[in-house]
Amino acid sequence: MKKAMILLVVAVAVLGIGWYVYAEYRRQQALENPEFYSGNGRLEATEVYVSAKLAGRIEKVFVEEGELVKVGQKLVQMQTNVLEAQKAAVIANIKVKQGELAMAKATVKQKESALKGAELEYNRQKSMLANKATSQHKFDTAETTYKNALADLEYAKASVITAEGQIEVQKAELARIEADISDSTLYATRDGRIQYLLAREGEVLAAGGRAMNLVDLTDAYMTFFLPTSIAGKVLMGAEVKLIFDAAPDYALDAKVTFIDPVAQFTPKSVETQVEREKLMFRIRASLDADKLRKYIEVVKTGLPGVAWVKIDPRAKWSQAPLPVLRGTK
Repeated sequence: MKKAMILLVVAVAVLGIGWYVYAEYRRQQALENPEFYSGNGRLEATEVYVSAKLAGRIEKVFVEEGELVKVGQKLVQMQTNVLEAQKAAVIANIKVKQGELAMAKATVKQKESALKGAELEYNRQKSMLANKATSQHKFDTAETTYKNALADLEYAKASVITAEGQIEVQKAELARIEADISDSTLYATRDGRIQYLLAREGEVLAAGGRAMNLVDLTDAYMTFFLPTSIAGKVLMGAEVKLIFDAAPDYALDAKVTFIDPVAQFTPKSVETQVEREKLMFRIRASLDADKLRKYIEVVKTGLPGVAWVKIDPRAKWSQAPLPVLRGTK
């Protein structure tokens, strides 16, 4: 009986050790070849600056901080009085040049008529000289008059070309001024939210001076870090679930859109599943732009959360070690 008990204890011990070794092996395999992996991060979005193309004074600001804006919405109006004066001057100059062009064209017609008469006289004198019916002097005079008329016509034609070129130059200058006037009205180039007003009405901005900061809420993403042993297995376009601390019962669909090609030392804020590693890769998971546009009013950047990445494309999300979720958005 005692011997049987000893054998039973030994058997249980062997089974226990075997189970522990197996469990440890599975755990190690799961760590080395995980189907899913997570990293901490915060929701971020692309930021753009609304800047003045030209130096000038702000005449009107049409939005406030925190306001949602749409593509094409007017944001800032710069003063254009100087440009308008320049435009008026160029328009007046074009009219002057057009008058000069008309005069040059009239001169061409006049010179053509003079050339025609000079040519007739030259040919007549040439014929008469051949028949010895005129003097050499009269022929030379007719020839000189004809050649001068020919040169005058070429000069008049050149004046027309010059006048036309000057008009084109002025029209190009007018187009430039009109473009500057158009660029003096600053519009939203993206759907988003005004984060900061960096200048107010009446302030003077230098060329390229920033008037406000706009957050593109249709280009939101979470940046997180993964250890080198895991990052190498992540594929571009891999499925990601983003779970934010503010709504832990919901997961947002995302996909990997950026993998840093160069590893970096682990940021202090990063926590890994095992231990802190010396080198990590920065990963970016972007949310769907159409869905963001649909819920743009409730999108808030800076929210902390966790990004779960599907390492194995064949894995099922139902097998992921995520909390119980009510749904995916």
